[in-house]
Amino acid sequence: MKRRNRPFMIVVIALVVLVLWVAFCGFWWGWGLFAKLHAVRTASHPGNAPQYGLKNVQKREGSPLEGKRILFLGSSITYGTASGGVSFADYIGARNGCTVIKRALSGTTLADDGFLSYVPRLKQVSRKRQVDLFVCQLSTNDAWKNKPLGTVSTSDVYDTSTVAGAIEYIIRYAQETWGCPVVFYTNPPFDDARYGEMVGLLHEIAQKWDVTVIDMWNDEAFDRITAEQRDLYMADQSHPTQAGYLLWWTPYMEPYLCTALKD
Repeated sequence: MKRRNRPFMIVVIALVVLVLWVAFCGFWWGWGLFAKLHAVRTASHPGNAPQYGLKNVQKREGSPLEGKRILFLGSSITYGTASGGVSFADYIGARNGCTVIKRALSGTTLADDGFLSYVPRLKQVSRKRQVDLFVCQLSTNDAWKNKPLGTVSTSDVYDTSTVAGAIEYIIRYAQETWGCPVVFYTNPPFDDARYGEMVGLLHEIAQKWDVTVIDMWNDEAFDRITAEQRDLYMADQSHPTQAGYLLWWTPYMEPYLCTALKD
């Protein structure tokens, strides 16, 4: 190889490695430009079999959620990355006859690190739109990407580059914009101690702002399922299948949402 061609070849190799890495992220985690590859990988999972699809969901009669408009903000778990883009949000809408506004994008964080993170995407929702209930995901991505946790604010200024600041800003924004109840939800347990710290921080903030937390992380009874159920319900350690959302998460979350609306 001639010496003058080496810089060009280095650039080509670096680009190939970058593309392969982005493709791998899409295939394995549902992130980035190749996110749809993840749907291909998980489509054949038993938990995504046709019987768990939205068209087979039975509507609940007389639900307190019927006719309501619920805004869901989150990342891959709110979107349904491992379940063909169908998540608990969609099942809640189908089961309860409510309108679902789902603003979910895989790989994004609460902590504001750009225009795709939670805060900028929340602001894209029309302020004039009717929202009866706001539900936000405590994103696992903040833990995996090692975003700064921050602390509970002692003023009305919030550092949205931290997890705490973003949570507080989002709560205040939703309450002031739509005057609706706010609910945050966590993942069930998985192997990440930092996410556990985030859950503890969320409870501190929730107590300050008097908002509801659906805490699957600390609910041992909820997480006490058989190995066979876990294999059916989960595509990996943090992403449910359609069966997991429909049979496990949705019935657990619905009472919390109904109570939040009443309060």
